[in-house]
Amino acid sequence: MAREINKPDVVAELEAAFTTYEQALIDNDVKIMNLLFWSAHETVRYGIADIQYGGEAIYEWRAHAPPVSIYRQLHRTVITTFGTDFGTVSTEFSNDVEKSVCGRQMQTWVRVGSQTDVANGWKIVAAHVSLT
Repeated sequence: MAREINKPDVVAELEAAFTTYEQALIDNDVKIMNLLFWSAHETVRYGIADIQYGGEAIYEWRAHAPPVSIYRQLHRTVITTFGTDFGTVSTEFSNDVEKSVCGRQMQTWVRVGSQTDVANGWKIVAAHVSLT
């Protein structure tokens, strides 16, 4: 059975979840960022100079991670969804003031939570951040 790719309502849901995550990142709202990562040992986050395996490791790292610049700007964001419960978000980012930080970010999102959860149950199950 073929999955529907980029159903407009599903793309809008994932875009809203991603926007919530990005705002939490700028605000250094650790609680929301943690809620948006799947709390499971299968969750993986590859950072710029760090690696976390599992939700607990991500939460522990996040508790001590420095905040991102409030001047963070996104470029060339691509959201792709497959069916109603799976999608990816790829984006480039920079510090728009000094251009001292330029990088890439990819996230795999799956609806594994309840639709009454934050972001309609969408959770990040894998993430990768790198600098260019």
